[in-house]
Parts: sequence; C-alpha cells; structure tokens
Amino acid sequence: MKLAIYPGTFDPITNGHLDLIERGLRIFDEIIIAVAPSPKKQPLFTLEERLRLIREVVKDCKNVSIEAFNGLLVDYVRNRKGVAIIRGLRAVSDFEYELQMALMNRRLDMNIETVFMMPSEEFSFLTSTIVKEVASFGGSVKGLVPDVVEAAIKEKFKIIEDIVE
Repeated sequence: MKLAIYPGTFDPITNGHLDLIERGLRIFDEIIIAVAPSPKKQPLFTLEERLRLIREVVKDCKNVSIEAFNGLLVDYVRNRKGVAIIRGLRAVSDFEYELQMALMNRRLDMNIETVFMMPSEEFSFLTSTIVKEVASFGGSVKGLVPDVVEAAIKEKFKIIEDIVE
C-alpha cells in the first residue's frame, strides 16, 4: 500500500484541504493528515480542537487517518512508512518556499517524494489565514470550510469578542 502524509497546521481545515485529500486518494492507497502544533503561528484553535474538527470532517473518508506530529517531517514520514509528502500549491508565491522544503526533505531522505498538487480552481485562493481574517471581521466563510468548522469559527470569535468586551 502506498501511504502519503499530508502535513500542515490545518488552522482550520478548509474545503481546499479536503479537495487535496479527496484527489490524493486517487493516487495513494492511504493518507495520514499530520497536524503540526505550530505554536510559532499562534493558531486560533488548539491542537486538540484541530484534531477533533478534522476527525469530524473526514469521518466518512475511507483510508484517511489523523495524527499529531512534532519534529522533522521526514522522520515522521519514515517512521510511518510513508512514500510521499503531499503539498498544495495555490499560486507561484507558494512555489519557492515549497520547493526549498521539498529539496531539504529530499536531502534528508531521498526515498521520500514530495508530490505537489494544485487545488481545484474554486479553491485556488483559499488559505486558513484568509478564512480566519474574513471571519474575524464578521464575514461569511460559508462554502470555504465544512459546516462544522464554520460553526467552530463563529463560536471561537464569539468567545474572543466576549472576552474583549
């Protein structure tokens, strides 16, 4: 079985992420969504909240599992016996950073491939950061994230708003 790892912070998971997962399953037998804690990014959702939301969103997807990971990605992929890392490319601006990471990962372990996937056109602009920005100003994120994530975002910003007042 060919196992791919789809790493990220997923803060929050978007319909663009789901698009890549669904399309990745056409190539790979199994995908592990590997969620990084990323305290440097100051995530909106805790690691536990992100894991819970992702599990809820992909609960009907066969051959998809969710795990938290820390440390070097190539070590994690090797330990899980993965053959590839899935990375999304939305625009040329993503390419330089992703290429550098892919080349470094290859240097660390030449047996692990990085597979770049472009999202469907309707999600080519979509990032978790944009979703959070829009939601923080009260804008609608319907259609950009799964319904359960939309509700969690609304609740999170309501709590933040209540604290500020």
